[in-house]
Amino acid sequence: MELLVLEGKIKEKTYGKQKIYFADQAQFKDVSDADLKAMDCRISALNEEVQALSQSCRQLDAELKELNSSLTTEEMMSEMGRLKEECSSSRERLKNIKSASNHVTPEEKEKVVKEHNIYVREWRKRKRLASDMMDTILEGYPKSKKEFLEEVGVETDEDCKVVVPTV
Repeated sequence: MELLVLEGKIKEKTYGKQKIYFADQAQFKDVSDADLKAMDCRISALNEEVQALSQSCRQLDAELKELNSSLTTEEMMSEMGRLKEECSSSRERLKNIKSASNHVTPEEKEKVVKEHNIYVREWRKRKRLASDMMDTILEGYPKSKKEFLEEVGVETDEDCKVVVPTV
């Protein structure tokens, strides 16, 4: 910095122990208003060009990303082969299931459906009882229902995204 001061390219001011360096304004020539306006126009044109190029670049990047994420012809052919094999094995399995003689009898099916209905009714009954108990507790509880459930450690069917089946 001292060398630049000696060459006259920058100036130095001393304030106590601190030194401040700044450009010597005398070395710059005066610029007319017309030149400034021309420079502003040039800057605006260049900014528009930069925006257009940036938009084009973003579009090309999106297209490249899409192409990179798609399967190649070889990968597509192998995927088709795998799917055809899976389809044929599923058809064979379906054929075996249809031809099997160990189907569930209507009596067994009816028994399972009755048990299912009993369990669903019991589930609904217990859920209603638990809900009634919580509502009774919440009448005198100073916090919200959500805070109560968190504090007690209760997980509801809705929290677990479970739907009670219809009977």
